[in-house]
Amino acid sequence: MPVVRRAVLTAGGALTALALVAGCGSSGNSAAPSAAPSSSAAASGGTLTVVATTNVWGAVAKAVAGPDADVKAIISDPAGDPHSYESTPADAAAITSSDITIANGGGYDEFAEKIADADPAAKAKMITAFDLRPDKADDNEHVWFDPTTVKAVANQIAQRLAQAEPTEAAGLTQRAQAFDARVDQIAQQTAAIGASRPGTRVISTEPIAHYLLRTAGVADVTPQDFVEAIENETDPSAASLVEVRNALTAKQVTALVFNPQTETPVVAGLRDTANAAQVPVVEVTETLPAGVTDYLQWVDSTRTALARAVGAPA
Repeated sequence: MPVVRRAVLTAGGALTALALVAGCGSSGNSAAPSAAPSSSAAASGGTLTVVATTNVWGAVAKAVAGPDADVKAIISDPAGDPHSYESTPADAAAITSSDITIANGGGYDEFAEKIADADPAAKAKMITAFDLRPDKADDNEHVWFDPTTVKAVANQIAQRLAQAEPTEAAGLTQRAQAFDARVDQIAQQTAAIGASRPGTRVISTEPIAHYLLRTAGVADVTPQDFVEAIENETDPSAASLVEVRNALTAKQVTALVFNPQTETPVVAGLRDTANAAQVPVVEVTETLPAGVTDYLQWVDSTRTALARAVGAPA
């Protein structure tokens, strides 16, 4: 079982952010959460507002909410490590004032959970993707690559925003259904990778592609102690590092799945080893790359890169 790496929230940042949330709560947000969270859009007759902890979930929200919605992503730096993000008072204000908030959950963006925990109204309007995963025994937190979870989030977005602004319900439902259909199509194409290349094995520098590889029917044979060390931001054991390097050098695996957002000397060395052995490297990121705003486009391009790397039809 992978060890969940927690997002960092400094003591000062936490106190400031939570104090701001408490201030908001003192003006009416301290009531117990209801089944239908209150809507700032409905109250003001303004634009629907969505806050997502990362631009991946922000892109999912935008696809469903539509072009007129105001969607804000807190974490969007393509070069940064989301696990190390430090929240700000502005993040707390955005979360408490939005119509809905989308968090990944599973300890990935714990700062958002702390902000919501301080304000029952904010907590009531938060959609937590990790809680919607179908396999509750699977503790891998990188659920934005799980088709079923992503569709569940999309449908929750449509339902919650329809509660906030009923006149938008038809359009929200239509966009969610179209999004779901495209997710299903990409999932079928992903499953075709393993079907065409049975027995394919890969090594991963970090288990962020867990659900993508599972959908593809591709085995991740990275040693568990290596995975846990990387997740905990510690040095892998010498034995596990030798095992991974030997697998690449001897071409016991078809590809290296590489996360450039958590590049350390150890994982950079593995990329060099793979390149020297002519083992394809597949970059899989945790946020959308610069210039990319469409979730479906991003997932499909990642699927295509994996298929090409292992010799499957793209």
